[in-house]
Amino acid sequence: MIDYQSYCAIREAHERDGLSARQIAAKLCVHPETVAKWIKRPRYEQRKAPPRGSKLDAHKGTIARLLETHPYSGAQILGRLREAGYDGGYSILKEYIRSVRPRQAPAFLTLRFAPGECAQVDWGSWGTVQVGNTRRQLSFFALVLCWSRMLYVEFTLGQAQEHFLSCHEHAFTFLGGVPLEVWVDNCKTAVLSHPPGGPALFNPRYLDFARACGFAIKACGPHHPQGKGRVENAVGYIKGNFLAGLDPKEFAPINPAARLWLDGVANVRHHGETKRRPVDLLQEERALLQRLPAPHDCATIRAVPVTNRCRVVVDANRYSVPPRYASSTLTLKLCADRLRLFDRETLVAEHVRSYERGRDFENPDHVRELHRLRAQARRGRLHLAFLALTPQAAAYHEQLAERRFNVRHHVEKIVALSEIYGKEATARALEDAHGLGAYSCEYIANLLEQRGRHVPEPGALHLTRAGDALDLELPPADLSLYDHP
Repeated sequence: MIDYQSYCAIREAHERDGLSARQIAAKLCVHPETVAKWIKRPRYEQRKAPPRGSKLDAHKGTIARLLETHPYSGAQILGRLREAGYDGGYSILKEYIRSVRPRQAPAFLTLRFAPGECAQVDWGSWGTVQVGNTRRQLSFFALVLCWSRMLYVEFTLGQAQEHFLSCHEHAFTFLGGVPLEVWVDNCKTAVLSHPPGGPALFNPRYLDFARACGFAIKACGPHHPQGKGRVENAVGYIKGNFLAGLDPKEFAPINPAARLWLDGVANVRHHGETKRRPVDLLQEERALLQRLPAPHDCATIRAVPVTNRCRVVVDANRYSVPPRYASSTLTLKLCADRLRLFDRETLVAEHVRSYERGRDFENPDHVRELHRLRAQARRGRLHLAFLALTPQAAAYHEQLAERRFNVRHHVEKIVALSEIYGKEATARALEDAHGLGAYSCEYIANLLEQRGRHVPEPGALHLTRAGDALDLELPPADLSLYDHP
């Protein structure tokens, strides 16, 4: 077998130079019979090696039947062939399956929408951003009007229900109206479940919001993001244009910067498909949008327990409530920017929502109320301790209130005296003072001090000069005074 270059040399020597087969063989060092054979051939043909047998040959019919009945994987087919006696390798099987079942790229229809008919929404993520003492996942909500390609984007620190609904409201306000339909992905904030080929079960909160705004919800098929290709392309455009090279240090300036980008770049460019600016097309589409609805309550509502320290815990932060609600359960209405706590229909507390972690937020009014309640409780304990001294304490207190302006001061002093002199002594002094009509803590203190003062007992008379006392001479007594009557 000669190569193509040798064949060309043989043909050239024979046709141009007129050499014989033997002469060509001597010149090219090739056997004459080989030269004679290739002179007779009009074109070069490479010899094909006979196909080698394969352990898979006996099972190719079985493989074809399996693939016709079900799109089995290579591992599944290998298991069935093993049962049929196949002892070959898995790699040759995969190659053969790939050759008889080539994968085809899916084809999609180009969707057409009328003005005001539809909008598509989706979430995107872009790293993390520093928020106070912690870092949070940076998300962005994107909405695209399908006809005009008008784009709205809003960055958030979460993708919860309250963020999802509030972003819808902000987008409708930005566009100046509401479309007839909104196409969504199968995120839990919009769709609770969506079995393949079956109807979608929508989130009740999102369904109520859609009814209030006047649009219908359409969920794309599971694992079929091409159904909302316009917003998928918009998410990629946001990442490749606005966010490319952007490393935000704080969250606060991101949304103002995004609004400038929308007004100065995204919505004033000539769209690659429509060949017109989205902001110009919006002027035509806006007349066909539904009017803006009344403001909707986008808060997430749930019950939260209150600790014995008058705090509720939300997103790893603690928020204060009035002390009378300690160890109870309140209703939390959580919005994207604030939170409110209710006891049935009564607003108990309201705080600005924080996206930091481990912070404690205390309302000074709640602290003052706690101090006031503690003072009331202390006064109540003092009053009970005063009344427990003697049955006449209530009457004494009544008279004390009539005669003294600062009754609490006198009660505190009398209770303090009972801890010093004892309850029995204080009760006796209180009864005596009541009997004498003396109503004052100072009078009670004087009685207790006098009765508690120690008086020494009288002792024997001791003379310093005992001898002098024995030498005294006294004159006799004159008793004549008793003779006269």
